[in-house]
Amino acid sequence: MRKSYLAMWAAAGLLAACSAPKSEESSSADSVAMGAPTEEWISLFDGQTFNGWSKYGGGEVGKAWKIENGALFLDAANKDGWQTGDGGDIITNEEFENFHFKYEWKIAPNGNSGVIFLVHESPQYQYPWQTGPEMQVLDNNGHPDAKIISHRAGDLYDLIVSSQETVKPVGEWNQAEIIVNQAKLDLVLNGVTIVSTSLWTPEWDALIAKSKFKDMPGFGKYKKGKIALQDHGDVVHYRNLQIKNL
Repeated sequence: MRKSYLAMWAAAGLLAACSAPKSEESSSADSVAMGAPTEEWISLFDGQTFNGWSKYGGGEVGKAWKIENGALFLDAANKDGWQTGDGGDIITNEEFENFHFKYEWKIAPNGNSGVIFLVHESPQYQYPWQTGPEMQVLDNNGHPDAKIISHRAGDLYDLIVSSQETVKPVGEWNQAEIIVNQAKLDLVLNGVTIVSTSLWTPEWDALIAKSKFKDMPGFGKYKKGKIALQDHGDVVHYRNLQIKNL
C-alpha cells in the first residue's frame, strides 16, 4: 500500500508541474514563435543608393534625383513643365498595408513636393496622386499653394487641414510620420499629430467627393500600396526613411 501511495503522490506532483502557468519569458517566446508582429524598423533608403526605388511607371530613378550627405534630393535645375527633366515621381518597389512610415524632409524656398502613400502603380494611372493620398511638403511662406486651405505643409492634401501648423522654417529638417493601421490614418509633423481620420468609410468618400480628386475613380480606394516621393519641379530633400509593418 505504501508503494501505491508513493506512486499516487508522484503522479499528482507530475500533473501539477505540467499544468503550472508558464513564466512571462516563456510566454513571450511562444508568442514570437507563433508569428506575433515584430517591432523592427526597416530602412527604405540606405543613404548611398536608390536600391528599393524606381521611377513611377517603370524604369530606373531619373538622374535629377541625387544623393548627397546621406539624403536623396531632387535637383530641379532642369525644369520640364511643372516637373523636372529626367526626374519624375519615384516610388518604392514594395507595397505596404498597415504601417508606420517616418521620414525627414526639407524644402527649398518657394518649393512644393509631397509624400504619397497607398499608391496603386498601374499603366492606367499616369501619376501616383491619382490613387494615393498625399501628406503635403511645402514652403508655406513662399509657394502660392499655401494660400489654399488644405494645401499647406502637413495637410492631407486637398482633403483635411492640419489641426495646427508645426512646420519648421524653409531649409530646416522636418520630422514626419504617416501611420495607417486598420483603416485609421494619422499624420504627425515634428512630434505632433495633426491629422487623424478613418479610411474607406462613407465620411471618407464624402471628403473625396468634395475634393479635386472627385473625378478620379481610383483615388483613395486601395488598402495596400506603394509610397511615392513627388517631383513637383522644386528642390526637395528627404532622409532617414524608415517603415515598420503593423
